[in-house]
Amino acid sequence: MAKIAVLGYGTVGSGVYHVIKTNSGIVEKNANEKIEIKYVLDLRDFPGDPVEDVLTHNFEDIINDSEISVVVEVMGGLRPAYEFTKRCLESGKSVCTSNKELVAEHGAELIETAEKHGVTYLFEASVGGGIPIIRTLISSITSERILEIKGILNGTTNYMLTKMSKEGLEYGDVLKEAQEKGYAERNPSADVEGHDACRKISILMSLALEGQVDYKDVHTEGITEITKTDMEYAAAIGKEIKLLGVGKNSKEGSYVMVAPFLVGDESPLYGVRGVFNGICITGNMLGEVMFYGKGAGKEATAAAVVSDVIDAVRNKINPKRIKWACEKVALLPFENIPQSKLIRIESLDTEAGKKAVESVFGNMDFIQLENHDDEFAFISPKQSEAELDEKLSMLLNKDNIDNILGTIRIEE
Repeated sequence: MAKIAVLGYGTVGSGVYHVIKTNSGIVEKNANEKIEIKYVLDLRDFPGDPVEDVLTHNFEDIINDSEISVVVEVMGGLRPAYEFTKRCLESGKSVCTSNKELVAEHGAELIETAEKHGVTYLFEASVGGGIPIIRTLISSITSERILEIKGILNGTTNYMLTKMSKEGLEYGDVLKEAQEKGYAERNPSADVEGHDACRKISILMSLALEGQVDYKDVHTEGITEITKTDMEYAAAIGKEIKLLGVGKNSKEGSYVMVAPFLVGDESPLYGVRGVFNGICITGNMLGEVMFYGKGAGKEATAAAVVSDVIDAVRNKINPKRIKWACEKVALLPFENIPQSKLIRIESLDTEAGKKAVESVFGNMDFIQLENHDDEFAFISPKQSEAELDEKLSMLLNKDNIDNILGTIRIEE
């Protein structure tokens, strides 16, 4: 019998407890032995909850118990999760986690610590909820050179953008509804400013490149500036706006970014709507494959954590090795990244404004919305961020160009 401990009895922790209790037969069959939760660590009490029988308020109970072979860390955040995780690994206990913040910050170090002590650090649930994307990268497509990882990695923002697109709503109204439904936190900045997606794409690209992609080096934009009018332009050219995490690996170098993109119906990500996630991986031999499913939620995330527990128990003699070195990956400078963008121009004389645009960018096809007589848009040729910024600065100095209202990247 394998005895485990769970650190944290919040949404995911209670989900892990529920999955192991409900699917005990399936879990035992796949782990090749029975799995028993001996401890659940939480500062709170839970009167009347079955977890009372295994509840502890003292981490030392777990670290000092030699019977515990696997620890589930679902506390979230960096402190004390980092210290607890490291001590568990150093004491010969494998750790399974859903903590994307911890994995993005200390993943390589904790993998190295696990290897030194003959155990495993697993983190399937840190990206994509129940989608088996980590396992795919480390176990299933190991013959591939990963050329690109691109995906919708945050269900909250995808839900909001879907509502804005389909119902013609403004950002503020959709955010309020998302908060009322529990999809967005009271302080939604981690989601809407792109930080959550940034950590996730950094984890995926670290695995793909086998080195540390520091999320603090990743250019990150959120959805707070997206408007109802942006959605109208997207519809006019047959596209939808999605917040994407994008990582590319080419001969010239690698780059990673998070930003809103205009996605067309030729892309498999076009139809990913609501709270769902979609992740595309492109290999040099395999081509493009896509993974789709719930990117968050109690049951989906807990199921991914328990799958890691099963792996850790089943492979305790030969722990799974993950290639993610501590050495930092050098990314291409953001200003060198080539992009094509939809650019919205405010001009009281739109015909004269269009001529001004063509004096800088050359011949363009323009997009004009009904009831928007004081603005128009165009799609810029593909060029580096630096080159485009220079041309936009030139454009702002032209007569009949009153303002640049916004830019949104075009997905390739």
